[in-house]
Amino acid sequence: MPSTGDDVAARVREIVLADFDTPPSPIKVGGKAKWARVKGCGSELWLDTGDIEDASSLWCAEFSAVTTNNTLLNREVQKGTYDALVDKVARELRGQVADEDLLLEVAFVLNAYHGLRISRELGAYVSVELHTDLAHDVERSVAYGRRYHAIAPERFYVKVPLTPAGLLAARQLSADGVPVNFTLGFSARQNYLIAALARPAFVNVFLGRLNSFVAEHGLGTGDMVGERATLASQQAVRELRETMRLDTRQIAASMREGEQVLALVGVDVLTMPTKVVRGFEELDPPEQSIISQVDAEPEVGIDDPDESRTLGLDVLWDVPDDVKGAVAQLLDGYADGISPEGLCTFFAEHGLRGLLPAWSSADIGAVTEDGKIPSLDRWRDRMVSREVGLDALMNVSGLQSFATDQAAMDERIKPML
Repeated sequence: MPSTGDDVAARVREIVLADFDTPPSPIKVGGKAKWARVKGCGSELWLDTGDIEDASSLWCAEFSAVTTNNTLLNREVQKGTYDALVDKVARELRGQVADEDLLLEVAFVLNAYHGLRISRELGAYVSVELHTDLAHDVERSVAYGRRYHAIAPERFYVKVPLTPAGLLAARQLSADGVPVNFTLGFSARQNYLIAALARPAFVNVFLGRLNSFVAEHGLGTGDMVGERATLASQQAVRELRETMRLDTRQIAASMREGEQVLALVGVDVLTMPTKVVRGFEELDPPEQSIISQVDAEPEVGIDDPDESRTLGLDVLWDVPDDVKGAVAQLLDGYADGISPEGLCTFFAEHGLRGLLPAWSSADIGAVTEDGKIPSLDRWRDRMVSREVGLDALMNVSGLQSFATDQAAMDERIKPML
């Protein structure tokens, strides 16, 4: 007789926790003055890595969390690190769940188990990520998010990606008390919507990819484009904390170099790849240069301001009144009970189709073909017409990039099932 969903969830939780039945003994580390200065300016410090050994080599008293994703976990899975665990889960659950769900359960175990290892080793909070197949499924995103929380309620943040379904799932999870790290945001206006509607613990700007988009398409150096978007989003989130009494905090994500730390001091959270941490430490800036930048509006490396406006790049840092008005109306009687498709329709009817586009299958195919950085030539006309915003385009591109890495991980696992 097939097991119920509750039975499977309980058994999976047992499997994940089986190797963690003793109290954790996190590594003992000292502090570092420069990181203490950054933290003292209001920034929580996270590492962005799935490599436990590398994280341990850099961890210091000022760091508090680690964030992982499908790409980073895939690197560990491809090494064969978790082959024995995959085999165990498959043996335990084969015949207890439908074949098409077994892969999801294994992926869930891998994320949770790896997250617990990091948390136990470092004494860290850890962001764990939903399988990308759930990105458009409200009900299952909520179910798996609750299950992550049940495994480590005191340590796990649940990463939910920016999709219409993700917005609604995160709204439910936040209402349930599950701390959500709402990921794949690229602009202040996106995060204004996310914070107001979903009320997650964290929102993100993937700033490095924005700089790369500008540089790779010859629009300028790209310097400070993502930084300006992040600082503007910080200001928008701060406004909502004051007016709506939210607890949402801003994450500066997709950082690429140590110098970016100085430009983003004071942002609520800096999540840094190990390369960035080492780069900042090697930079060794004087302590008096480490000052809060949260009210700054840096100049950006874009050559032609007119072309920038034509392409709508200002959507990255502007939160105009029409966006705020639409969000207010959404919250005033529309948010509860609305469907993912209804969200897209709502913003289209308010003249904001480019904020939350309804992507076609052809669009998704084109985005996947482009890779991490979408082709400007392919999307220029739709950006100019405001049918697609650069923030929305970068969002769907990022999601498909993670889905590609998720698929690679799944392919590594399937033969073992």
